[in-house]
Amino acid sequence: MRLESVGIRYGRRGRWVLDGVTVDLPEGTVTAVVGGNGSGKSTLLRLVAGLTRPTTGAVHGRPERIGYVPERLPAGMRLSAHSYLCHMGRVQGLGTATAARRGRALLDELRLEGDPDAPIGTLSKGNAQKVALAQALLAEPRLLVLDEPWSGLDDRTHHSLADCLARRRDAGAIVLLTEHRPGVVAASADAVHEFRGGRLTRRDAVAPDSAVGTVDVASTAAENMAAGATAAGATATRTVTIVLGAAPDPYGVPGRGVAPLHTVPGVLAVRGHGPEVHMTVSADRSDAVLGEALRRGHPVLEVRRPRRPTATVPAPSAHALANTSNHAPDNASAHAVNDIARRTAGAPATAPEGGRR
Repeated sequence: MRLESVGIRYGRRGRWVLDGVTVDLPEGTVTAVVGGNGSGKSTLLRLVAGLTRPTTGAVHGRPERIGYVPERLPAGMRLSAHSYLCHMGRVQGLGTATAARRGRALLDELRLEGDPDAPIGTLSKGNAQKVALAQALLAEPRLLVLDEPWSGLDDRTHHSLADCLARRRDAGAIVLLTEHRPGVVAASADAVHEFRGGRLTRRDAVAPDSAVGTVDVASTAAENMAAGATAAGATATRTVTIVLGAAPDPYGVPGRGVAPLHTVPGVLAVRGHGPEVHMTVSADRSDAVLGEALRRGHPVLEVRRPRRPTATVPAPSAHALANTSNHAPDNASAHAVNDIARRTAGAPATAPEGGRR
């Protein structure tokens, strides 16, 4: 599949969200696009999935069977996980029994927690994400398009999702995903592109000293505090720097095993420095983080405790936390998923949304 000189802008005088993007997406590869929130990564994915038409340029060789995961499913969905997966399987041309069997297997592999017969709208963000991933994988797509697939997932599910992506790659599928934290994709991607200013730039091959990348401190801290790492209402976080040595790689890819460390509660940032891993953690969680690092096989080289607080991380308000876990977009993402499923089964899709000609 190839995007050739593709551009998208909204309105004749609008800014170019995509500006002359040319990229090859070979079969049997996982391609990651990294960039800041709001940079246009989701627009790129909608274009690749066929939901948005380019203003300029062309897309060649798009497979017919597509799996798509939007940034998040709409809040308040009344269907249960099982019912939704059966429905989406039938839309994609699977029999009810096959859809049910595959759906159950995927939910088990992705470690769904809670009642699979409860309404999806009652599930946590992470569990709703697991349902969205399962529906995209149901029909064994030849093109898998994932918008920040690791968002809200726990550490164990990171490994399960990596296994799912590896299977699709080994089956010859094209996998394209986005992420705003470069270290998260280090273990799974064959190619990494940075998206900035409407353009894609190929990053150098990920080396052991840069596999971790730099985690967005603000977003990671907010997620960890929401999980209880820091009491709500705190106005400052005293930090500790922990220096670790390399550990056996949990993904089976030498030199790339430290990426999941950022998911440990209390970890605010993770950076690679040659063979070392430098973590900034909340002081009140440092003992727990040290224990987890040792459990994973990392030798602890140094612990630096500052004499005074060196970072200020505002705790999210109750309202902000509610928005984080219950943010409700419009129904565009649900329509997008259904359009792709219908096209996979050969049925006509509704008119795509996006760039104007």
